[in-house]
Amino acid sequence: MCTVCRNQMPLTEFTFDEENAVDRIFYGRIPVEKAAAFLFYGKKGIVKNLIHALKYAHQPQIGVFLADWWGEQLKAEGLGQRINGVVPVPLHPAKLRRRGYNQVALFARGLADKLQVDLLDSVLVKTSNNRTQTTKNRWYRWEGSRGHFCLADSRAVENKSILLVDDVLTTGATLEACARALQTAHGTRVYIASMAVVP
Repeated sequence: MCTVCRNQMPLTEFTFDEENAVDRIFYGRIPVEKAAAFLFYGKKGIVKNLIHALKYAHQPQIGVFLADWWGEQLKAEGLGQRINGVVPVPLHPAKLRRRGYNQVALFARGLADKLQVDLLDSVLVKTSNNRTQTTKNRWYRWEGSRGHFCLADSRAVENKSILLVDDVLTTGATLEACARALQTAHGTRVYIASMAVVP
């Protein structure tokens, strides 16, 4: 990315130290330690183009680039001292075969490397292959995510602080479902990080 484009990126400037709009998405729904997003996602613009290319145009290097950028900031904030591992939102195996990679797992791996913690990319499993939720309203997103994730290895997250990672945060339904699955393990504390959030 050129310097001009990088300077035009709509950074949220949300941190894991202060309350922000991403935290408030989960209030009254599920207990999370802290939540934040790196970028604002609009209906058009550079962030939408980047994430669309990452997901659908086989451009995995975008996830690595964004993780490297945000990971440096999160490391400086000391997030690596608060968490034990990073868990990406999983893809259903059929969708993973079709796409060839999980774009969230690439981003999560980059964050784990920067924060010097474990990547736990096989802890969560997606149990149903529902259609994309990008065109659904709040109710259907929540209904479509409910109960579609399960914990494959509870011992890997028991009594640990986990950073749960996704690409675009809209209603929070997917992350809520994943966090609920993680919290079925005893003593698991969940932090949430998203590449982008819809304002």
